[in-house]
Amino acid sequence: MRWNWVSGSMNSIRAWVSSSLLVGLLGLSVAAQQGTGPQPAKAEQLFALANSTRAQVGRGRLVWDQALADAAMKHCMRMAAEGPISHRYSGEPDLATRTADAGAHFSIIEENIAVGSYPGSIHQSWLDSPGHRANLLNPDIDRVGIAVVAAKGVLFAVADYARVVPVLTESQVEAQVGGLVRAHGISLVRDPTDARAACRLDTGLPTLAGANTPEFVMRWQDANLDQLPSRLLENLASGRYRHAAVGSCPPRGAEGSFTVYRVAVLLY
Repeated sequence: MRWNWVSGSMNSIRAWVSSSLLVGLLGLSVAAQQGTGPQPAKAEQLFALANSTRAQVGRGRLVWDQALADAAMKHCMRMAAEGPISHRYSGEPDLATRTADAGAHFSIIEENIAVGSYPGSIHQSWLDSPGHRANLLNPDIDRVGIAVVAAKGVLFAVADYARVVPVLTESQVEAQVGGLVRAHGISLVRDPTDARAACRLDTGLPTLAGANTPEFVMRWQDANLDQLPSRLLENLASGRYRHAAVGSCPPRGAEGSFTVYRVAVLLY
């Protein structure tokens, strides 16, 4: 299962989801001495196998995320108790909600599940399934939490992958975006009041506290604050503007579990 926020220019933002096929049974024959309950050592094996395979194909290394691991364990315990394996059981929150409830903040969330005999066979089954392989090797993810539970003579496994988004205050968002604006030789207006008010609107301008009226207004929302929208970049490069105000406000219409930021930049 994969969830992903993709942002556009101005105020547009959309989500898409696609479901992977569940892994089939894998010749189940786990040794009796394996025991029952959570198997942290086997989760660590799956973690190591994932990073080894990603390194072989030139993907970035995944970092262990305990919030994702906690969400994965909670779901894995349900798989072991309820079966057959599923991404969601009756009365259970969806993947995005349950990982967010565990404390994860993300712009992409994906999940692989399996039942099998050994970590190596589970890992190989994910590589052999196009959907699961795409999740595991996705170059856009950077975190993972894995849970393995032994029950009924087999191993149940859940891997939750994500692209983590930092949790920033409005002032921190404004400072990060402001730094990108200043890099274009534009000086920043210290008072963000007008920009914050403009941020809360879909179009137009609020009653301005400042004396000047901006000549250009850009609003957008995104999980990634590492780059500015292309339309804003074009205007910054035009040479027509000398000053800018940056304001942040709560996002509009964002799927509740995804972490995104809404920003307005006023150019003078």
